[in-house]
Amino acid sequence: MSNGLHWIDFSIVAAYALGMLGIGWFYSRKRIDKDEYFTGGRKMNPIFIGVSLFATLLSTISYLSKPGEIVKNGPYTLLAVLAIPISFLIVGYCLIPVFMKFRLTSAYELLEKKLGLSSRLIGASMFVLLRLMWMAVLLNFAAGAMVVILGIDEKWIFAVTAIIGLIALLYSSLGGLRAVVVTDMIQFVLLLGGAILVIVIVSMRLGGLDWFPTEWNPAWKKQPVFSLDPYLRLTVIGVIVSQTLWTICTAGSDQTAIQRYMATEDASAARKSYLVNSIVTLVASLVLALVGLALMAYYRQFPDQFATGQTISGSADKLFPYFISHQLPIGVSGLVVAGMFAAAMSSVDSGVNSITAVVSSDFIGRFRQTEHTAREELIQARLIAAGVGVAVILATTLIDHLPGNLFAVSKRATELFVTPLFTLFFMAMFVRFATPAGANAGALSGFLAAATIAFWNPLFDDERALSFTWISPIALIVGITVGCFVSKMTSEKKSGT
Repeated sequence: MSNGLHWIDFSIVAAYALGMLGIGWFYSRKRIDKDEYFTGGRKMNPIFIGVSLFATLLSTISYLSKPGEIVKNGPYTLLAVLAIPISFLIVGYCLIPVFMKFRLTSAYELLEKKLGLSSRLIGASMFVLLRLMWMAVLLNFAAGAMVVILGIDEKWIFAVTAIIGLIALLYSSLGGLRAVVVTDMIQFVLLLGGAILVIVIVSMRLGGLDWFPTEWNPAWKKQPVFSLDPYLRLTVIGVIVSQTLWTICTAGSDQTAIQRYMATEDASAARKSYLVNSIVTLVASLVLALVGLALMAYYRQFPDQFATGQTISGSADKLFPYFISHQLPIGVSGLVVAGMFAAAMSSVDSGVNSITAVVSSDFIGRFRQTEHTAREELIQARLIAAGVGVAVILATTLIDHLPGNLFAVSKRATELFVTPLFTLFFMAMFVRFATPAGANAGALSGFLAAATIAFWNPLFDDERALSFTWISPIALIVGITVGCFVSKMTSEKKSGT
């Protein structure tokens, strides 16, 4: 058993990092053009694409926060798996067929086709801000977790951030989407395998599966099925509705998702990839929940093995990284740490590649006056990717943590732009009388509604935070309502003149 990482563990992590760089270098040597760089030739394996989409959306924040959330607040977040079949039906049969009618590089080209240039630029800008903020938040948390595992001073957080970010930046900028998808497959095996190893080791040390709870933990607050109290952190209906809307909005507006549909051959293959993503999400959610329950049981039985002065409930987010560095056998720790690196890198590599595609297509390519050769476009894409990666690393120094644990923080960070961005696509695809002014007003009003809920405490000097589960429903209702109203007014005014 280890007490901090052994040199063998560091060797495993180093070998993993070098392997990722090697994959990026391998694909960089192949003859590729801009389309291959961003969409992988549009005939990629849907199973690989589905796993890659899952790995992109499951960051280190999710990897660490889900077990901590289960430990601290109970299994309510598991209710989110009920959103999976609902979102699959809507995304697979309502959204994907529409997207696959257009063979796009950037998802926001569709907005210009339906609404005009202003909506395309607003959508592209929202996405860039969303992913930059998301990557900065997850890198900050990933580095913080690594500092705990490595047992080093917090002053090294930025150095750890830079290492994680630069490795992901190098292989993704070199090899394009194919390198991203292949590394995501490897990273998925590592992060899920690491979580399963923790469950197995805890079960062995506790003599079986008796750690699985058979009664309600008194420390867990019981949450109602439904409540209109906006300060109530969780409700059963609130979790299901919030997760369903977040999943649909992400799958229907985020370049990281739509870019992967475009990497498949047709709508059927894209739907298959999303089905794979849904199944993998279900399995991973259950595994991470079991990790939380197993760790809670372990430290209850061996409280002396936890950090001095820390409590299980009060330090729920630290249980997983602390267990990795202090209770896992030498070698196994290295594999699980590599899994944590994988969770961070899988989000960064996809974010960098997707932002690069958007900047290249929606800003530079859209307004460029002269034609570039395929080689010049590829060099330009790699330079943009490098700039995006550096910007993300620097942005981690500016992150101010929102109130709440990792789970709540991640929900607030992602939902700030996701729902308003989807409002643009909803107006473009499903509202026949939509106008650019209406869609843009809807997206802006939805963003303001989301920001008001997310930043309620500092805005109104309220000690209590509004529940993050209200962000998506309120933002979507406000956005679509305002969008339809303004569209109706502007379309009638136009027809009247």
